[in-house]
Amino acid sequence: MRTRSIVSAVVALICSTNVLAAEFALYPTGPSEDAAFIRFVNASSAPLDVVAQAGQPPMRLETAQPVSLFFPVQSTSPVKGTLVSGAQKLAMDLKIEPGEFATVVAVADGAGIKQVAVREQPDDFNGLKASLAFFNVDASCADASLRPAGRTADLFKAVPVDNLQRRSINPVSLSVQLVCANANVGEPLNLGDLKAGERYSVLLVPSATGPRLLNATDTLSH
Repeated sequence: MRTRSIVSAVVALICSTNVLAAEFALYPTGPSEDAAFIRFVNASSAPLDVVAQAGQPPMRLETAQPVSLFFPVQSTSPVKGTLVSGAQKLAMDLKIEPGEFATVVAVADGAGIKQVAVREQPDDFNGLKASLAFFNVDASCADASLRPAGRTADLFKAVPVDNLQRRSINPVSLSVQLVCANANVGEPLNLGDLKAGERYSVLLVPSATGPRLLNATDTLSH
């Protein structure tokens, strides 16, 4: 995805020597360089703040709205910042390749959190289909799979932990069922009406009550 314009959004990060304050700017990438993209997911039980540096306004992800937009960044510079959950602070220093979409997930780890980065190089665009991804960041779910609710055929099968699979599907109304070790886990998740040409994600994350699913539309900040 090639980009030459400046785009603003509501997150603060440090990209190499460029300090981004209350707004997050997309740097022009030039004619031969792809932009890269990053988003954040709060899979913990407390609010998560994404901070550029001390004193800068954070982007807060509440547990009720845990997934951010995708923000464009320079692929030539590391994305640096801090993830803050309660009293815990985790430094982030992430290099994202040109054309890559990185999803940084804050998951519960004992009394605190840890961060997991899952990377994707999308190549499946089809304007007549919807694009659906299944992210697995929960090691407790063996052979993590996803299938349409009430069906036995898998949409995604045995996705390794800290990885994802993506596929094109018909633009229909869809509910999905998590399957661990070939057994249904939890209630089906209603994704609503999937639209042609749109991209969606279902994320398997750990929780105090066991594996759970989050869903999001893969929206770019602009």
